[in-house]
Amino acid sequence: MATIRPFSGIRFSTKAGKDISKLVAPPYDVLDAKGKAALVAKSPNNIVSIDLPHVPPKQLGPPGAYDSAAKAMNDWLASGVLMKSPRQAVYPYEQTYTHNGKSYHRRGLICLVKLTPFGVDVIPHEKTYAGPIEDRLQLMMSTGAQLSPVFGLFMDPRDEIMKKVFAGVTQPMCEATLDGVRNRMWEIIDGELEDHLMMDFKNKKVYIADGHHRYTTALHYQKLAEEKNGGPLPADHPANYCMFVLVNGEDPGLLILPTHRMVGGLKNWNVEHFLELIEPDFEITTTPFGPELVDELAQTLTGYGKNAIGVYDGATKKVFVIRLKTDRVMKALEPDKSDAWRTLDVAVLQRAIFDNVIAHHFSDGSEPTRGYTADENEVAPRIDRGEFQVGFLLQPTPIRALADLGKVGEVMPQKSTYFFPKLATGMVINPLRDPA
Repeated sequence: MATIRPFSGIRFSTKAGKDISKLVAPPYDVLDAKGKAALVAKSPNNIVSIDLPHVPPKQLGPPGAYDSAAKAMNDWLASGVLMKSPRQAVYPYEQTYTHNGKSYHRRGLICLVKLTPFGVDVIPHEKTYAGPIEDRLQLMMSTGAQLSPVFGLFMDPRDEIMKKVFAGVTQPMCEATLDGVRNRMWEIIDGELEDHLMMDFKNKKVYIADGHHRYTTALHYQKLAEEKNGGPLPADHPANYCMFVLVNGEDPGLLILPTHRMVGGLKNWNVEHFLELIEPDFEITTTPFGPELVDELAQTLTGYGKNAIGVYDGATKKVFVIRLKTDRVMKALEPDKSDAWRTLDVAVLQRAIFDNVIAHHFSDGSEPTRGYTADENEVAPRIDRGEFQVGFLLQPTPIRALADLGKVGEVMPQKSTYFFPKLATGMVINPLRDPA
């Protein structure tokens, strides 16, 4: 089960004041060059200057980019922009936000989690790819730090752990408003509390919500450190741990949004022909929704039942709901997968629609253009602008699916979950070696 520990974090110094809104950033993998530039325009000391030295971070960048990131970090430490806490601590972390007119509060704990191979104590739900890992590994080696945390979930129906963590916290050490989300962080130096938390997590597994590539990068870094050491590292070596934000999977402030799909570049696309092809396996319902109400359909999809998927066709402006008639369809397509995997909406869409129908009947052999968004308001406008031909709206993936798939060692199709809101990068940094 999971092993956690406190750490001496690096953070923006009190010179910046308590409000560090201009200094934090979203996770590196949701940013492009334009987004990075906007953050740097707020402050040259925005963490994005270090955390995203190379755009896009999908493959290894030029060596100079990582050297510049390391130099910036060392300069900020030397000048007092950044400072390292003198004692080990755990860091309560809270996010307050509004979604669809409703206010939410999500509480977490920033700490270190001992590295174990995937599927042992830390459970993944997505595949990882070599390019992003090469980028993150070079950045980690250059800076000697884990700059942004992995987002991890644990199950605690009575919320006992977070009650302990937040008992008695008063004024936060720092706070930041980012993309409309208020982030607040505290520092707790309390050996007795730390001991209690370590015992609590001895009975927990951690499920990765976001940050599979960051965790895999930490495993690679650990391996390199072991090779350099000539064998296993001392138990308390920094390379044996990875920085996490741990959130109760049953926290009412934890939202999973669906990631809707848009597809273009299809040959001879015709929605009526498409519906004829899928009719043997899917119930088809014509809806009264038009392009301007596609977002409303997305919010009411659950009312259509299990595996109900919305379809918006750009040519006819028609909106349909399709729903798998029987589980036998997915069993025939994926006999070796578990029931938990086969009943995922994203799996049904990928295998029974994309692979089994669209690839065979509406493709010239080239890869279709694909788009993804967690914002249902984007789907119809982007299709109407001609970026794509058809959109597919999904229901949220349930939290329990992470645990169900973890038990059988399976991962979800790409972009199955969108945990909202994203964590802020720059609240605290985990040093892996003494700063230069």
